[in-house]
Amino acid sequence: MISPDLPLVSDRVQTLFDSMTLEEKLAQLVGFWVDKGDEVVAPMAGEMANSANYSDATTHGIGHLTRVYGTRPVDPVERANWLWSEQRRLKEGTRLGIPAIVHEECLTGLAAWKAATFPTPLAWGASFDPELVERMGRLIGASMRELGIHQGLAPVLDVIRDPRWGRVDEAIAEDPYVVGTIGTAYVRGLQESGVHATLKHFVGYSASQAGRNHAPVHAGQRELRDVLLPPFEMAVRDGGVRSVMNSYAEIDGVPVASNPEYLTGILRDEWGFDGVVVSDYFAVAFLHTMHEVAADLGEAAELALAAGIDIELPTGDAFLEPLAARVRAGTMDEALIDLAVLRVLSQKEELGLFDESFAEPPTSIDLDTPAHREAARELAEESLVLLTNNGVLPLETSGPLRIAVIGPNADSSEALMGCYSFANHVLAHHPGTELGFSIPSVLESLREEFPDAELTYVAGCAVEGDDTSGIQDAAVAVASADVAFVVTGDRAGLFGRGTVGEGNDVESLSLPGVQRELVEAVTATGKPVVMIVISGRPYELGWAVTGPTAPDALVQAFFPGEEGGRAIASVLSGRTAPSGHLPVSLPRSAGSQPYSYLHPKLGGSSEITSADSTPVLPFGHGLTYTTFERTDLAVDAEAPTGGTFRASVRIRNTGERAGTDLVQLYAHDVYASVTRPVAQLVGYTRVELAPGDEAIVEFDVPTARLAFTDRKFERIVEAGDIDLWVGPSCSERDTSASLTLMGDDHHVTAADRRLVGVRVELMEADAVGAGIPAE
Repeated sequence: MISPDLPLVSDRVQTLFDSMTLEEKLAQLVGFWVDKGDEVVAPMAGEMANSANYSDATTHGIGHLTRVYGTRPVDPVERANWLWSEQRRLKEGTRLGIPAIVHEECLTGLAAWKAATFPTPLAWGASFDPELVERMGRLIGASMRELGIHQGLAPVLDVIRDPRWGRVDEAIAEDPYVVGTIGTAYVRGLQESGVHATLKHFVGYSASQAGRNHAPVHAGQRELRDVLLPPFEMAVRDGGVRSVMNSYAEIDGVPVASNPEYLTGILRDEWGFDGVVVSDYFAVAFLHTMHEVAADLGEAAELALAAGIDIELPTGDAFLEPLAARVRAGTMDEALIDLAVLRVLSQKEELGLFDESFAEPPTSIDLDTPAHREAARELAEESLVLLTNNGVLPLETSGPLRIAVIGPNADSSEALMGCYSFANHVLAHHPGTELGFSIPSVLESLREEFPDAELTYVAGCAVEGDDTSGIQDAAVAVASADVAFVVTGDRAGLFGRGTVGEGNDVESLSLPGVQRELVEAVTATGKPVVMIVISGRPYELGWAVTGPTAPDALVQAFFPGEEGGRAIASVLSGRTAPSGHLPVSLPRSAGSQPYSYLHPKLGGSSEITSADSTPVLPFGHGLTYTTFERTDLAVDAEAPTGGTFRASVRIRNTGERAGTDLVQLYAHDVYASVTRPVAQLVGYTRVELAPGDEAIVEFDVPTARLAFTDRKFERIVEAGDIDLWVGPSCSERDTSASLTLMGDDHHVTAADRRLVGVRVELMEADAVGAGIPAE
């Protein structure tokens, strides 16, 4: 076997490494799940176990401590005191004195008891606000670092390909550029606070067969290169991410956890990633137990190391004794271990662990500060998508008002949180334990928002099940009200506990249970009805958008977090104008999946098929309480294939209320050497305007945004004509222009792969023609 080249490291790391025994090296490549007990908070965790008790397992040190705060409800201060003492023991009681990296989940905030719970990543996508997501990341990272946590297992950069997949609520969008820009913003925020982010799940996980968790992936190399890989590349090149986690999936028969083409060839050799690759939980052992490409755990360990995985999480089932036996037998080159050990030691040095004294643990900590709640509120408000509205919203609040609040998600705090929130991920196993933070339900928030109204609440039905006995009571309550708010949707959970979340994949995209019957019974009363969907995936809602049973307004909330109830109430009252947009198409049916707006011409509906895949509402759709006029798109007539082009568009608020427009710049490559999407988002920005105000939005776009993988599987920008337009969604063109790319095919380089620069210039409404900037 050819030994891999070892990386250049500091003298300190090299000296430490040179003194290590095999056992000490392997200890640095594994985690230990402290106090796991009988908890099952990871897939198939019950089939694996810690290889020894904690003291024995850490005799030679340890690489990671797994979910010290996130496995069960523990008081943060008490747990921090324990953690500090354990880190001192590792420094003082082991031969090498190397502290452990502590990692936790942090997808919707730190997954620990009493910590703030933010909107789910699908809501980040709906906000189209990278700056706010970055601020949230900094807050989450600060909380983690204060508790002695060094690595966060987030963000998820899987591009949504099929809403039947249960983990859609963990993902950001169906557009790789949106996933990349927002995910990279989160990486920056977390790492600015001194916590290493971890990209998941590299790569292809979300493209699984029929949207089933862990199912095979049949994506071709072009789909991988043009759709699934770009968000990860952006987070590596532009975000400087320090850790990556492998996908559980197999791609064309080869599990990613054993595939050096991705974990080394693309990630390290092409992109220059020099951080650590951690295994998804039990993914190394799964090479033996699930994928069956390894005859035993030792072979699984070697396959994973050779592919590029450095650390086995959450325990050492494969990387400890099975790997040691393989080295001692002379069947494996120890240099594979050395390579991973040097990376792990360098990461610990980078995190400052070698110089930590662990002398003074925090004596008090607030994991849900006013700053946390403010960011949670802003993100929740910006993520709410007004899908339809016949004028019933915003609700007129003058005079006495009788409001019927209906639906299974109206009086549930858990309904506001995603699968990887601590409440739904962990506390579900501890019934009776308080949440530890405030998260008012929609019903409670409506009482705050409408203090003078008469509110009547009837659930009507459960989220799941076929019990319709409460529907008639709900209809009676609505019949005697002035307006009804019907709060429907999902309940997040894992592996069959809930309707969406990890392992909760579905065959139907109909609203769970009898919720549609509830809505139709309520709308049949003839009273104004507003339907709110709180969910982790987009559902088949064509009947609620058009037709005789459609409510008067439809609001989509993707698990909006601890301030989500208040955000929904403020949008219903009009105190906040909705500004969210669909980060994923609203599907026509489960049978039309998988679907993406990034389809080529023959990937959509046409006269040569009787099946209609056109979504009910398109990617980018979202209404507000005012109207916008988008005109005068001006684009450079020509640009070199290896350059940039400028596009500018005039945006005017033509309504009577202030509002925020999401300016969406789309492109289509008219003729190319391979088929191209009918629409591709190449730039976006949020612009807030008062009534009558205008803005000139200028986009400076690298032509690399139009790159694709050619027939030789090389990323190029090809000469030719490009159509561009701005509109309220991917399928509507308010103003259009064209561009011709000139010159030879440009082979995309690392320097080309940068973010779109956006400059927004606001102009006074009565002086736009004169070009006078607003003061």
